[in-house]
Amino acid sequence: MKTYNVGIIGATGMVGQRFATLLENHPWFHVVALAASSRSAGKTYEEAVSAKWAMTTPIPAAMKDMIIMDAEKDVDKIAGMVDFVFCAVDMKKEEIRALEEKYAKAECPVVSNNSAHRHTPDVPMVIPEINPEHLDVIAAQRNRLGTKRGFVAVKSNCSLQSYVPPLHPLMKYGVTKALACTYQAISGAGKTFKTWPEMVDNVIPFIGGEEEKSEVEPLKIWGKVEGDRIVDARTPNITTQCLRVPVQDGHTAAVFVSFEKKPTIEEIKQDWAEFSGEPQKLNLPSAPKQFIHYFEEDNRPQAKLDRNLEGGMAVSVGRLREDKQYDYKFVGLSHNTLRGAAGGAVLLAELLAAKGYMD
Repeated sequence: MKTYNVGIIGATGMVGQRFATLLENHPWFHVVALAASSRSAGKTYEEAVSAKWAMTTPIPAAMKDMIIMDAEKDVDKIAGMVDFVFCAVDMKKEEIRALEEKYAKAECPVVSNNSAHRHTPDVPMVIPEINPEHLDVIAAQRNRLGTKRGFVAVKSNCSLQSYVPPLHPLMKYGVTKALACTYQAISGAGKTFKTWPEMVDNVIPFIGGEEEKSEVEPLKIWGKVEGDRIVDARTPNITTQCLRVPVQDGHTAAVFVSFEKKPTIEEIKQDWAEFSGEPQKLNLPSAPKQFIHYFEEDNRPQAKLDRNLEGGMAVSVGRLREDKQYDYKFVGLSHNTLRGAAGGAVLLAELLAAKGYMD
């Protein structure tokens, strides 16, 4: 496999830092450009992030002395240095949309962790094991943008990873409705306990905009490419409630689901154990060998024990049992800044590279 020079746009934030650590020794991707806001531009990466470095591993040695570029002013310069960029900027949505399309129009593909383009009809929002066929819409997007190489592809909201992957292999039974209550770690807000001490010994039963994303985004993921756009699925009916909990990493979901044709518990367990997708078939570097892991213990999965399973790229499920109002209920868990954010974007970039979209 060929190697690619890449940039990280929004390199100083928590997700940008996670990108830096994940890409430090990546076999395909070599970081040659770091960019952030004008406040950080001109500083070395170490100067810009040392006081707010949130990762448990050190700042990558090869990036410490890289000079931060201006994410908005240096678009053409960055585009000339890289094969594509990862984007995790902290800006208003309309500004993010404009910035990502500016990179795309500079013939620089963008793999985005941001939500700004998730509902753009010709922008694929991909969980690589679930809807890789949505990448076909990139041709229509390039036609709209007037580009040959440039495009924008995005990953979904991090909370979806705790319940959409376990539901996906069960869709063949006709999932009619699902309820998910998510218990989301503070790193999903870009925080640590040091920077957000009021979260210690606390639960906040509201995350702005999160429930709307969690109810709508799965329908795009389960939608179909029709002509020049992705048309959302109409079912299942999904309702969510999203809470912030005092956990550093790992989003947990309590999930309730009903079917047109109710499977047995053993059928569900077998479907989970056998589920794999394009990343596993292609043996992509960041792909977990087994995507979904089921635990029989009554007290699993747990964020502290299971969030780092297979490098944080697998999804853990447990407590599968029948329900009085729905057919079944279970608990799902994913690592939010790995599978849910930067790691999921890296896996998406690997899929795009393997399929020739970065060439």
